[in-house]
Amino acid sequence: MATWDDVRRLALALPETDEGLSRDLSQWRVKDKGFVWERPLRPADYDALGDAAPEGPILGVRVADVGVKEALLASDPDVYFTTPHFDGYPAVLVRLDRIDAAELGELIVEAWLARAPKRLAQQYLDAGGE
Repeated sequence: MATWDDVRRLALALPETDEGLSRDLSQWRVKDKGFVWERPLRPADYDALGDAAPEGPILGVRVADVGVKEALLASDPDVYFTTPHFDGYPAVLVRLDRIDAAELGELIVEAWLARAPKRLAQQYLDAGGE
């Protein structure tokens, strides 16, 4: 099971990443573009999800596009989910206590690659990243 410490460690290991707060919630950015963030459910989320609303820590993760989002949602609905707030938006929500650290690491790198400037992402890949 992954923790916020795992998220922090994995995100901050990526080049030019910083951690900040938005509404007292942690977020990680590359060159001022958010790629992962703490995302507790809101009242509208509970209304939309009903009894399926998960408990525990939830991580928001930017993905490359809506196709990737749909693939993740289909691959493991016990880990990945969404709410109407994210309809049409390339991001998924992750039940942090149901994802292992290795899968979380891959997800965070992919999110970082989706948001990093092309040159920085290419430098990372050329150096053997991912």
